[in-house]
Amino acid sequence: MFRTEPSKRLNEECRKTIDIFFNANPEFGNIFLYSNNERELFYSLRKATLQIIKENPSALEYYRGGHGYNKLRWKDFAAIRILDYMDHAGEGFNDMNLRGKQIISNPLRTFWKAIRTNSGEQSVDFYKDMFHLFRQLKGKEYRKHPDLGKINYWMYRFPNGTDKDIISVRKKNRERILKKIISKIDSGEIISHRYCFEKGHTEDDKFKIALKWWQDYSFHLRMAIRSVKELNYFLDYTLKKEELATLHEAENSGIPVFINPYYLSLLNIEDISNGRKTDITLRDYIFANNDLNFEFGHIVAWEKEDQVQPNKPNVAGWVMPDGKGLHRRYPEVAIFIPETMGRSCGGLCVSCQRMYDFQSGHLNFNLEKLKPESTWKDDLKSVMKYFRNDSQLRDILVTGGDAFMSSDRAIKTILDYIYEMAVQKIRDNRNRPDGMKYAEMIRIRFGTRLPAYLPQRFTPELIQILENFKEKASAIGMKQFIIQTHFVSSLEVTPEASVAIQKLISAGWMVTNQVVFTAAASRRGHTIKLRKSLNDIGVLPYYNFQVKGHRENKHNFTPIARSIQEQQEEKIYGSVSVNILPEIKKLSCQPGLMTRNINLIRKKHGLPFLATDKNVMNIPGVGKSLSFRVIGLTDDGRRILAFEHDPSRNHSPIIKKMDKVIIIESKSVYEYLQQLKKMGEDLKEYDTIYGYSIGESEDRIPIFEYPEYNFIVSPVLTNLKISNPDSILLSTKL
Repeated sequence: MFRTEPSKRLNEECRKTIDIFFNANPEFGNIFLYSNNERELFYSLRKATLQIIKENPSALEYYRGGHGYNKLRWKDFAAIRILDYMDHAGEGFNDMNLRGKQIISNPLRTFWKAIRTNSGEQSVDFYKDMFHLFRQLKGKEYRKHPDLGKINYWMYRFPNGTDKDIISVRKKNRERILKKIISKIDSGEIISHRYCFEKGHTEDDKFKIALKWWQDYSFHLRMAIRSVKELNYFLDYTLKKEELATLHEAENSGIPVFINPYYLSLLNIEDISNGRKTDITLRDYIFANNDLNFEFGHIVAWEKEDQVQPNKPNVAGWVMPDGKGLHRRYPEVAIFIPETMGRSCGGLCVSCQRMYDFQSGHLNFNLEKLKPESTWKDDLKSVMKYFRNDSQLRDILVTGGDAFMSSDRAIKTILDYIYEMAVQKIRDNRNRPDGMKYAEMIRIRFGTRLPAYLPQRFTPELIQILENFKEKASAIGMKQFIIQTHFVSSLEVTPEASVAIQKLISAGWMVTNQVVFTAAASRRGHTIKLRKSLNDIGVLPYYNFQVKGHRENKHNFTPIARSIQEQQEEKIYGSVSVNILPEIKKLSCQPGLMTRNINLIRKKHGLPFLATDKNVMNIPGVGKSLSFRVIGLTDDGRRILAFEHDPSRNHSPIIKKMDKVIIIESKSVYEYLQQLKKMGEDLKEYDTIYGYSIGESEDRIPIFEYPEYNFIVSPVLTNLKISNPDSILLSTKL
């Protein structure tokens, strides 16, 4: 079958995959075998592929840039990908997973050459992807929709943090951790005027006192584990040799260790049913890995708009003021990171999108040094002036770090300044005619992972600050008050987390969740179980995020094909139909009754969970989108995707000038599947994943849309600078 050359012969597994390809696809196999050059190959492939795609006029229109995604057949996905491979053959791309090295993509030519010569430097990952592509094209692989019974099976094999056996195990974990802390206090290793014992206290007395400390969030921050040695000690020396080596390398490289006692108590140190496998999600989220170690020191900002210089436009064209901590992509919203302790977190998420800021030291866990400087209010005034004078801004996301790592005093100050700025915007509008009025503040959000990391933070004092702000801000017309949190596993939905959520809801704030779709979190049923668990305590899913970053996040990266598979084959069982949308929208009118009303909707419509979230990826310079096509393949099987912006969102006019954004994935589908196999997954449950090579952004649920104004907002965009713009007006309808 093969014409052979003596050099760089394919290994046995690659040859076996090619042999299977020929047996399954003799028609296309012969095209590859008997084409004498690339021109002949592409001519024959295009002719055969177009015959298939022309069977469905919607598919041909979609390939040419039209609409009709929902009308694509399974084989159409493959046909469009093959045509895209030829259309982009020979193009070079800078692979940021290889620190910017340029690679050339021409997978069909590469496959042809390997078949003709029995040689090549490609990995088996490449050949597996090509094999499944042509099986799909010939209709020998089919899209499958698991039934509800299978969905429930997948979902219920993952435990919940409120399960009795999980609570029991964590009670033991808490006891172990507290006894070790007590021992360190007694020995003088830990010296604290606040957390100490008096002479004469018995061991029982000390433990009872420590149990009270456990309810104090400051205790957890003070006692946070800050070294690998301490981590292993508190886990009863259960870390494996390989884990320790990786963690020590990370520590030596300057990657911080910061795990508070509460979150540490969520980790298992012994097998409990399938609990040990389940807490892989938690461990992978907080434990450094070899890929992060390799890249630390070379990490660059994933989102180009995060690269900000005062009074200069960012990649989206937005000009920032002198004040620090502003990030912006969309006309209506700005991200604000105050120069407070909010630049720290309740723990280190190793796939953090701002790991480059930890790398530089701007974000860190030196809590004392992160306290606001005396001049921080000057920066605050500068930022508020910027907000006041922006024509489109109506939504502020206060984040970090973690927004609620700031002190109560700092949070109150920030909210007071936001309130006064909002009042000024209203007053300013009195002097502007209709059609030239500026957008007034409608939404305020806090970004935080503390309900999962440290639920004790939500004290009566903090809740009162939030409640007071909501009351007075509502009186001037602000309508949406949202806490955006990050639960990544149903194991984080603990009784303590539930109490924290109920406090926030009772203060009149809606709580939404953004899950990061790590490899461990992407297992079948894992994320739908999280959606259900969050619904149970009154939380609405908001985004299902792809992991951002390059080589540093390879370990946790999930190929985007899996996100589409999850969207189409699992999340669909909680999809909100058109007739339910009005009921969902009304949820925000009674945030204090969120838990009850979510449960009523689920029960009424027979839904196991409400899938109110969008599966998205943050695309540099473009924003959140899942509109893409696979246009290339690297020699090691990593897919090259061309992304477009989400047309349902308002964007800076610069979007008109932007080409499609190219993303080269950090992991092949085959490598991802092998990773799942090591976690104990049955790979047969994922057998459609190779076929998902096209995506389209989902519509936003109306509850997350901005309410309408009773006036017409000016179409002019302020704080925007684009060289030779076609227009300075808003590019899409507000």
